Amino acid sequence: MNKSAELTLGSNLEGQFLIAMPGMADGRFARSVIYLCAHSDEGAMGLIINQPVDDLSFGELLEQIDIFEDEEAPVEINPPDAARPIYTGGPVEQSRGFVLHSPDYISESSTIQITEGICLTATTDILRAIATGNGPAHCMLALGYAGWAPGQLESELAANGWLNCAADPEIVFGEEAQLKYEQALSKLGVNPSHLVNSAGRA
Repeated sequence: MNKSAELTLGSNLEGQFLIAMPGMADGRFARSVIYLCAHSDEGAMGLIINQPVDDLSFGELLEQIDIFEDEEAPVEINPPDAARPIYTGGPVEQSRGFVLHSPDYISESSTIQITEGICLTATTDILRAIATGNGPAHCMLALGYAGWAPGQLESELAANGWLNCAADPEIVFGEEAQLKYEQALSKLGVNPSHLVNSAGRA
């Protein structure tokens, strides 16, 4: 991964959750929890962590992109990894893959450590490592990302489009996607039924 503008690091909301308010105007982000990977004067970039792609598993994704086409012998993927879900990371560049993962896997050329417990890698090397049992202990695979222009996220936060709080790796890497929204809200001590509708856009 190139450290391009959308992945510029070094501002105060990196490593936090964005939690969509009930009145989110953009349906693509309804009840979404976003892990914010980057936030700077140049904008922001994050990955939705609670929207699994329907009918697409890690094994099926590997078949589609055929990353083992140069191997002389077929590569067998462990059944638990083959069944691993793929998430919709956001509406931008949905053909591009991202992996949030624990820091026990590091690629010197492409891994960005966002917080002590969560890293980001976006090269096929990590897919190969996961498939062959050499990947990180915990990971979440996403296609696409959510992006904000300079000042856009700040405006949405000011308009009460999002709540934000420190991220929890257990929620990021949790296997029950349908529970992540409530789990993230619980970190703020918020009951979803008590939230007031307001609008936001991303």
